[in-house]
Amino acid sequence: MATKVAVIGGAYTKFGEHWDKSLRDLSVEAGALALADAKLEGKDVQSLYIGNMSAGKFIGQEHLAALAAEQAGLNPIPATRCEGACASGALAFRKAIMAIESGRYDIVIAAGAEKMTDIKGEVAVSTLMGAGDQEWESAIGLTFAGLYALIARAHMSQFGTTREQMALVSVNNHKNAAKNPKAQFPFEVSLEDVLTSSLIADPLRLLDCSPITDGSAAVVLASEKIAKQMDNPIWISSCEQASDTLSLHDRKSLTEMNATKVAVKLAYQQAGLSPEKIDLAEVHDCFSINEIIAVEDLGFCKKGEGGKFVEQGKIAIGNEKPINTMGGLKGIGHPVGATGIRQIIDLMTQLRGKAGPLQVNGAKKGLALNVGGSGATSVVSILSNE
Repeated sequence: MATKVAVIGGAYTKFGEHWDKSLRDLSVEAGALALADAKLEGKDVQSLYIGNMSAGKFIGQEHLAALAAEQAGLNPIPATRCEGACASGALAFRKAIMAIESGRYDIVIAAGAEKMTDIKGEVAVSTLMGAGDQEWESAIGLTFAGLYALIARAHMSQFGTTREQMALVSVNNHKNAAKNPKAQFPFEVSLEDVLTSSLIADPLRLLDCSPITDGSAAVVLASEKIAKQMDNPIWISSCEQASDTLSLHDRKSLTEMNATKVAVKLAYQQAGLSPEKIDLAEVHDCFSINEIIAVEDLGFCKKGEGGKFVEQGKIAIGNEKPINTMGGLKGIGHPVGATGIRQIIDLMTQLRGKAGPLQVNGAKKGLALNVGGSGATSVVSILSNE
């Protein structure tokens, strides 16, 4: 039987535009903070997995795992880079879990990093489209805002979802980010702010979209025998991954993400839980419509009722199903390789009862959904403090 695995430490850098820091600097900063949180030293780490989507295009640096190990003083341990577009961080997390479950290692770091602002905005947008279908989407001029705009239009047409309901996703997440000192956008926005912000891809506006971001995040994972010696370990109940077609036109539906539905079904089964038992969730709000689809696909409400779920305030802290309690991708920022790890850290913080003014009272079980591209990769993790 596979050993139980726990998160015993974690931290992320300030997310934002870091003109004075390199990817090396950010990676080392997050790793050092994570080890300090776990009360361990580099010599204790036996393996490293790092999520990164496109350092080669963003900063001209490939072979990132070896660089991360070198800069953190972790040589000669094995170091591996994981790539799954915006789900790269969650893939690193899953690989680290499996490495410990195998019995080979007791202490592993899972990290994620991305430096996205060293190139012009239009080049960054083009680079990100590498996560879509180059031949059938990128080559004809589609961007991810355009892909998610198609998804949004389909959801609006099929279920009557409104612009206001999508905008309320951003309002909620910015409200939470305003109290997170590591967020890229630590300020609130109003419904009118979102609805009147610049049009990006109809119906999505600027404040419906996550930003271009620099940042790094790292967690320390341990086997059961190590974790039981630590203060306040957060246990990993399940971590499941599934895939779907890369291109939208091959999907059975534009209004759901089948990879998410498959991954979460497996995750609930592995954890022995149902959606009702989840106290809070970190979901992939790269665009506001994606959070609406996520609450449906994760089973928090019926298909087509995600907009109403948001409009009724059920995603707010203190209500039925708090979502993105620290600000989500929209408020905290989205350094694509780091986001999946950042989600785990925010869940860890909540489950430790250390979220301060953003704390969800009585939080015992949390779920993270990290999505790659327009839904071709989905990773669902469930964590527990019990």
